[in-house]
Amino acid sequence: MVHPLKYRFRKHGHVSLAPVTTRAPALLTSKPSAVRGRSPAWRWALAGLVVAVLFFVYWRESLTAAANSDSAAIAIQAQEVLHGNWLLHGWWLSDVSFYTTEVAQYALLEVFGGLGAWVVHAAAAMTYTLIVVLVALLAAGRSSSGTSGSSASSASSASSAERWTRALLAGGIVASPQVSGALIFLLGPDHTGTVVPVLATWLLIDRVRPARWVPVAVCVLLTLIMVADSVVLLTGIAPLAGAGIVRAVRRHPARRYELWLAAAAVVAAGLGALIPKLIVRLGGFQVWHFQTHTMPLTQLPRDAWHTVEAVLELFGANVFGSYPVTETLLVATHFAGVLLAIAGLVIAVAKFFRSEGILVPGLAVAIVLELGAFLVSIHSQNLASVREIVAVMPLGGVLAGRLLAGPLRSAVRRAWAVRAVALVPAAAVAAVILAGYLGGMAYGAAQPAVPSSNQALATWLSEHGLTRGLAAYWQADSVTLDTGGRVHVSGVLIGRHGRIGRYLWEVNTSDFDPSLHKATFVVADGPESVAPIPGLEAAAVRTFGPPAHVYHFQAYTILVWPRNILPAIR
Repeated sequence: MVHPLKYRFRKHGHVSLAPVTTRAPALLTSKPSAVRGRSPAWRWALAGLVVAVLFFVYWRESLTAAANSDSAAIAIQAQEVLHGNWLLHGWWLSDVSFYTTEVAQYALLEVFGGLGAWVVHAAAAMTYTLIVVLVALLAAGRSSSGTSGSSASSASSASSAERWTRALLAGGIVASPQVSGALIFLLGPDHTGTVVPVLATWLLIDRVRPARWVPVAVCVLLTLIMVADSVVLLTGIAPLAGAGIVRAVRRHPARRYELWLAAAAVVAAGLGALIPKLIVRLGGFQVWHFQTHTMPLTQLPRDAWHTVEAVLELFGANVFGSYPVTETLLVATHFAGVLLAIAGLVIAVAKFFRSEGILVPGLAVAIVLELGAFLVSIHSQNLASVREIVAVMPLGGVLAGRLLAGPLRSAVRRAWAVRAVALVPAAAVAAVILAGYLGGMAYGAAQPAVPSSNQALATWLSEHGLTRGLAAYWQADSVTLDTGGRVHVSGVLIGRHGRIGRYLWEVNTSDFDPSLHKATFVVADGPESVAPIPGLEAAAVRTFGPPAHVYHFQAYTILVWPRNILPAIR
């Protein structure tokens, strides 16, 4: 309201009768400063609902794949940790320990629900939900309203509308995994769980303003990941160190801080390699170390094609596979995600030295390193080895959302300004793609659940009072998991002279100690799906003598002795 005659005091005490405008109370014109900047409660409620729906969908999809001994071994190790065996004394693990990733995650879940096949599917759904959320957050970047000084000009700063577009685009690309096949992302542990802390580390680097404690925190995180899974060398450590050093050589304005981050990554690599050796010295778990080799250059064209097919499989877009009609249509729409990720990677490489932050160059290096290592290694010979490059899809989604959302919004605004009808074809294509992605999620979640690999065998053994025995690896840990530990089966193989020997892979060597345990049966044969060991029955008779009873159940053969058979194992 304007009062025509109201005194106004000017500088030096002079009085003026100039009109004065009085503002309405702040409560009527703006939010109180105490709540300004806070997100409304309905946004948090909506976000929680979306996360809950995603978890449910991924849990349902995970149930369509049978939990096997690989997953079971992690769950059993988690139980050992919960019972005080912190360093997994006596355990021989695989070539990847997953000690600070999936083992810790499974232990957390088992605190509430105990040992069982449920934990495998719950952990898979939890992991993939976190991946989608972290990808969306990482793609969104910082808010322009929440920055100041030099940070305000950062490439990661964006308006609220653009941040939402980035998050939705990136999250949408990764939200709909494969509609069929190996369910690479939704069973595990196949390096998928490693993606979560890697994304969290990149999020810390991107969101937190430069400070002395950030490189220290990054070093700690990368070290913990390295202890669990050395694939972080390709997805976090080498990209951070390489991008920081190369950009410093080109005298990037943030070179000093990025060099500190690079140094943190190098230190993490050393510590992450040292800690497992220290654990062995302390009597803890041991892992297998395999020497990998590269493929001949003459096979490069074939391996390149296999790499392309592996990437398509990751994005749920392997259009060269053999699917029913419904799945073929859903798979075809996922090809859009591949194109967007490729475009994001190309732009990221072009902006390697122009990007304000190290995130975009670092993720570009990570994708190139993972694909390059896969291309020249023996893994490219087998499509099942696509698990080795699972990080490519979420990292590609981040780059697509981060770098393409702005140009896409600008293109839509320009097209709308010229002629709205020009948007109709684009809107139709976008609607088809969106329907394909949502349809893929719904289709996967609607498929019938399947039991664990050896659920029928586990039930039979439990009903017949057989509580401890031996079997091939793909039957052993799976049975232990399916019975919640009531029946404990340890993995064996056929060793020297055709006799039964210990299979030192995802097993506790104390399981074979006759002073601690009494094993009375051997499971031989079985369905082809659980990879039985040919000749295991004959080897068992040769090692332990004729059994007192031989049972045949489905495709399994169960040999039972009236005594402890463990002393005969050398």
